[in-house]
Amino acid sequence: QLNAQNSKTVAYIDQYKETAINEMIRSGVPAAITLAQAVLESQSGESDLVKRSNNHFGIKCKPEWTGARTFHDDDAKGECFRVYENPEASFKDHSDFLRTRAHYQFLFNLSPTDSEAWAKGLKKAGYATDPSYATRLITVIEENKLYIFDSNTEGVVLKKEETKKTIKTKKS
Repeated sequence: QLNAQNSKTVAYIDQYKETAINEMIRSGVPAAITLAQAVLESQSGESDLVKRSNNHFGIKCKPEWTGARTFHDDDAKGECFRVYENPEASFKDHSDFLRTRAHYQFLFNLSPTDSEAWAKGLKKAGYATDPSYATRLITVIEENKLYIFDSNTEGVVLKKEETKKTIKTKKS
């Protein structure tokens, strides 16, 4: 069970690392944080919310949301969650969600390579209700060495080449 979950997590990270890196370049949200949150919130892409609505971050509707919606039991029964056309739209909205809300602004003063500070900051800002959220994020980052996506900008080219190889391997 643990190995199966770990291989799903590795595959999930491989599938979305380029999207997370592109979002880091566009928005300033560290790719390691984005990927760790996506892994936790989506159960490595296996959650009902992802399968039904492409919502990889568990982002709830909020009053300003005008897009499609779905209802799912979370902290309360039948809560409203955002629906996205594709995973990339979910990743982009996650970055914009953090970028545009006042209570997350202090995060952007932190070093983009300080995953621990970002994880603790997200918890402090109220991103998740789980008291161990920061610790869980840090664990996912460390176990999967996600910090490499934040500190190695020339790695963006390398990652794209690795992704192409992975795609070729999967097709054959």
